[in-house]
Amino acid sequence: MEAYCMSWKYIMIHCTATPAERELTVADIDRYHRERGFKSIGYHFVIHQDGRIEEGRSLTQKGAHCYGWNSSAIGIAYVGGLDKEGNPADTRTEAQKVAIRELVRRLCTLIEIKRVLGHNEVSDKACPCYDVRKENFEF
Repeated sequence: MEAYCMSWKYIMIHCTATPAERELTVADIDRYHRERGFKSIGYHFVIHQDGRIEEGRSLTQKGAHCYGWNSSAIGIAYVGGLDKEGNPADTRTEAQKVAIRELVRRLCTLIEIKRVLGHNEVSDKACPCYDVRKENFEF
């Protein structure tokens, strides 16, 4: 994990809002975000269905994942979030659950994080399609 220079206080969990069966790469998300006018991928990390953690935007840059929170929250997105019918659903695999917990733990050893929250706690979006507060992250 590269050095960071921001005043991170929070970690915000997102989903990609894609069907669980559809895999995305950081390059896919980067292209989609650039098409929407972003400088690059808005998330700092992406968690794949197999639990692989891929770095996105550098921790030396503020995110582009939640208006009003980009300067203070590290953005983590897991691939999925929609069921087969396209409805919001907790589609995280066991590997993704473990990877999210491990990444949060690693970040908290490097940075003094006040809280881990879901995008849905600060917006009207369903993302990340589960209640992050029930994860009981320890700091």
